[in-house]
Amino acid sequence: MDWMNQAALSAQKSDAVFFYVFGLSVVFLIFITTLMLYFVVRYSKKRHPKAEQIEGHMGLEIVWTTIPLVLFLSIFYYGWTNYEYMRLAPRDAMAVRVTARQWNWSFEYPNGKQSKVLFAPIGKPMKMEVRSTDVVHGFFIPSFRLKIDAVPARTNTTWFQATKLGSYDIECTVICGVDHSLMLSKVVVVPEDEFKAWYFGGEDAPEPGKSLRAAEAHPDLGSLPQGLAVLTAKGCTTCHSVDGKPKVGPTLKALYGREQQILVAGNYRTITVDEAFLRRSITNPMGQVVRGYPPSMPQVPLTDQELNEVVRYIKTLN
Repeated sequence: MDWMNQAALSAQKSDAVFFYVFGLSVVFLIFITTLMLYFVVRYSKKRHPKAEQIEGHMGLEIVWTTIPLVLFLSIFYYGWTNYEYMRLAPRDAMAVRVTARQWNWSFEYPNGKQSKVLFAPIGKPMKMEVRSTDVVHGFFIPSFRLKIDAVPARTNTTWFQATKLGSYDIECTVICGVDHSLMLSKVVVVPEDEFKAWYFGGEDAPEPGKSLRAAEAHPDLGSLPQGLAVLTAKGCTTCHSVDGKPKVGPTLKALYGREQQILVAGNYRTITVDEAFLRRSITNPMGQVVRGYPPSMPQVPLTDQELNEVVRYIKTLN
């Protein structure tokens, strides 16, 4: 399970604090329970039928005040230094903009590349600049023991350095709406040369860990229509349903040929959804926002073939 995995330096740091506190708790549980049993037997009514007044003991009171104080301060210091470590990213960390919205994650890299999955090179620090476009979300990677809130109109930062290759879950820890449970993504940790090939490559460069990511995230994409497979793989179906179900964005069912009111240059106008409108909405979503829906759709990179398949599929949903 992901929570049992230590796949980043942050997981090692966090687990060290946890086991330190857990170990102290176990030691004191045994110590206090042993003392309690001893006193129950040693000072039972059978042994002492007549109660005696016990006077205070200054030395004992100092000991049982000082020891817990020292232990609590050590816990605070240990936890604070690790928290500070996770707040201050190394100067050479790659800054990735993490955007949360109902109900998906998107990641933007310094060179402008965007993805629905977080790609990371092994052994290199990655700084997360986390924000939200709507409500409060919780950015959580269990295998990295990494959790930070995504808050509207504010950017929170944290960082990690992956130590194991593989694919790891990203979850939302805040109940953010009706499809909160669908707000999932992945961190795909790959060798540095594979990451560089994707990062510095063109739009058609192969995605790092593509086969692993696709197999884990969408094991049955091969059985779907090509257009729906693209929509699913790109995360579009988290906001747009294909069966008429209301979501954060307009449903795609019976969309083609329907009249819609859209916001263009600050004014609403009524249009009929045709193929040209669909292509513009996908390639430049903020250019024509449908009335009644938030302007939160990211620009999803698609090849010409993928765009054609998506438009062709939407036209069949009437």
